[in-house]
Amino acid sequence: MSDHTVKAFSEQLDALSASIAQMGGLAEAQFAAAIDAIARRDTAVAESVVASDKRLDDLQIEIEDRALKLLALRQPMAVDLRETLAAIKIASELERIGDLAKNIAKRAIVLNREPPIRLTASLARMGKVALSQLKQVLDAYSDRNASAAEAVWRQDGEIDELYNSLFRELLTYMMEDPRTIGSSTHLLFIAKNIERSGDHATNIAEVVYHMVKADHLSANRPKADTTSETSVPFEKPA
Repeated sequence: MSDHTVKAFSEQLDALSASIAQMGGLAEAQFAAAIDAIARRDTAVAESVVASDKRLDDLQIEIEDRALKLLALRQPMAVDLRETLAAIKIASELERIGDLAKNIAKRAIVLNREPPIRLTASLARMGKVALSQLKQVLDAYSDRNASAAEAVWRQDGEIDELYNSLFRELLTYMMEDPRTIGSSTHLLFIAKNIERSGDHATNIAEVVYHMVKADHLSANRPKADTTSETSVPFEKPA
C-alpha cells in the first residue's frame, strides 16, 4: 500500500470517527433534552426531541454506508478493522439511545397534561446518571481509552439500583392512591427507557474496550435490576 493510499485511508478513518463523535453529541443532547422535558414539564422541548430523531437515523445510515465501503475497498486489518467495525456498532447503539430519548419525550408530552407527580425528581436524577455514563463512554471512544470504557461498564449496576428503587416507590404510590396509576405507569415506562439507555452505554463501553485492546470484557456484566419478573414490558420505539 503506497504512502498516499495509507494517508487516504487514515483520513477516511478519522472522518468516520468524527461522524461518530457528531452522532454521539447529538444523541447526548437529545437524551438530555428529553430528561429536561420531564424535569421542567416542558412540552415544547419534548416535541423538539421527537422531531429531531430522524437526524440520528440519517447519521447512522451514513456512518454504516461509509464504514462498509471502507471494509470493501480497503480491506483493513488489525486495529483499523476494529475501528471500522466499532463505528458500525456504536452508530447502532447511539441510534437506539435516540429512540429511547424519543420515547421518553413522547411520554413527557402526555405527562405534562396531567397534574405534577412527586417522583418526577427521582426520575430526573436517574436520567442524569445515565447521561453522565453516556458522556463518559463517548469521551472514552474519542480518547481511545480502554480503562475509561471499562469504568463505565462497571457502573452499569448504578442505574439498575436507581431503577429498582424508583420501581418500588411507584408501586407503593399507586397502591396508596389509585388516581396516580395513569401517571405512574408513564413514569415506569420512562424509567425503563432510562435504564435501557444505560445498557446501550455499557454496550458502547464493551465495543470501545475491544477496539483498543483487541480483547473482551468479562461476559458477566454487573447488573442489579431485580424487577425483571414484574417490571413493565420494554417499549418498542415508535
